[in-house]
Amino acid sequence: MIKHCSTRDILPICLPVIKPTAGGVRYRFKSFVMKQLMFLAVIALFGASCQSAQNVTPNKEKAMQTGQITPATPDTLKPASGQTEMATLGGGCFWCVEAVYQELNGVLKVESGYSGGHVANPSYREVCAGTTGHAEVAQITFDPAIVSFAEILEVFFTVHDPTTLNRQGNDVGTQYRSAIYYHSPEQKTIAEAAKKAAVEIWDKPAVTEIAAFDKFYKAEDYHQNYYRDNPNQPYCVYVVGPKVQKFREKFQEKRKQPSGN
Repeated sequence: MIKHCSTRDILPICLPVIKPTAGGVRYRFKSFVMKQLMFLAVIALFGASCQSAQNVTPNKEKAMQTGQITPATPDTLKPASGQTEMATLGGGCFWCVEAVYQELNGVLKVESGYSGGHVANPSYREVCAGTTGHAEVAQITFDPAIVSFAEILEVFFTVHDPTTLNRQGNDVGTQYRSAIYYHSPEQKTIAEAAKKAAVEIWDKPAVTEIAAFDKFYKAEDYHQNYYRDNPNQPYCVYVVGPKVQKFREKFQEKRKQPSGN
């Protein structure tokens, strides 16, 4: 697993020596060298703050270690047409994919989990180790009378970067690969066409895996509805939030009405 540095990885800054005087408290650095170290540290921190949010935000595993987790809330609707279809998509962290599709009109249910691997009932930690072969995915149940599989893939190829192999931003590993696991020959045909068309969005060919759906293992409960229940968690603010906002801006007419779940 590739590790990433954040601003907290910068060497500690030497503190000034504080000496009381009759006139109050005055600060004095031990030496000219320490002044230079302070200056360089400030410049380094300033430079880091000017990078994109994805570059300075710890990756998802680090976020999991520091963020508080709120128990998940259920999110299931009934189809207006009485018919449902399913889509299984991997677009990096499943928190991102889930959060976007929960706002898409016609989507009835979204579950975060794992597909495309070779180990039964994998845990989150096992998947993160990269030894099970699974991708983090969102299993999307939708009403085809309201939203088509092609429209679902239009959103998919817009909100995540399908041109980076086995990574999304600071999240690196095969579990973060771009993937479509089709449930029918028709879905396969649509997926292949959508993948080719993605070059019009990204100016580079997509590396999205397209494979037949085999099994889906639902992720641990605390992963479900993660963005909804933990909107102020730093990873959600800097990584999930911008993708949700991108969806809202580009697909405003396809969002659920305010009264929808």
